[in-house]
Amino acid sequence: MFSIFNSGGPFMYVILVVSITAFALFCERGAYLYFRLNLNADHAYKRIVTLLEKLNYRGALDECAKIENHPLGRILKSGLMKADKRDKEIELVMEENIMREISSVKARVNYLTLFANISTLLGLLGTILGLISAFKGVSSANAAMKQEILAKGISVAMLTTAFGLIVAIPCLVGYYLLNNRGEFIISQFEEKALALYNLLTSMKREEKE
Repeated sequence: MFSIFNSGGPFMYVILVVSITAFALFCERGAYLYFRLNLNADHAYKRIVTLLEKLNYRGALDECAKIENHPLGRILKSGLMKADKRDKEIELVMEENIMREISSVKARVNYLTLFANISTLLGLLGTILGLISAFKGVSSANAAMKQEILAKGISVAMLTTAFGLIVAIPCLVGYYLLNNRGEFIISQFEEKALALYNLLTSMKREEKE
């Protein structure tokens, strides 16, 4: 393994650092999105609605408190806290919380595409420098050494290109996995927030009638 890295030149180690950073980021974001934010949104929302239909606002708030580690719990709780206010106030406070939670769900995921581009470009740069070194060495070397110098330069070029792509491809796959998971979570709490808003406003109209 070390001989391959040495054959590929210094850019191999730079790409290795990028790959380790990208892997650590993927693990951190994956644990957050797939485990910490794992919630049966339909079931949680149904429990809250059941209590609201009985006019048990305190119980509904308690249910939200149970899932406050999830964006859905915080968003729904913010709406319930304003249940006695004007419709516009409920809407604004929930929209504000939705925007805040979206930023936390999407945080740092885009860095994976950055790492993919960096590793690809570093591989390309290593390739170019390897070829430059090879042709420069060939031009000044004697006939016996030309083949060895050319082979070494091409080896550097091919290894850095290959390693750059080996790192870039999983980075892009990881980005799409995390991004799709984030979009699914966001769609869940946006859907439930709208449903709660409609429920609260309809209940207020019924009370007035």
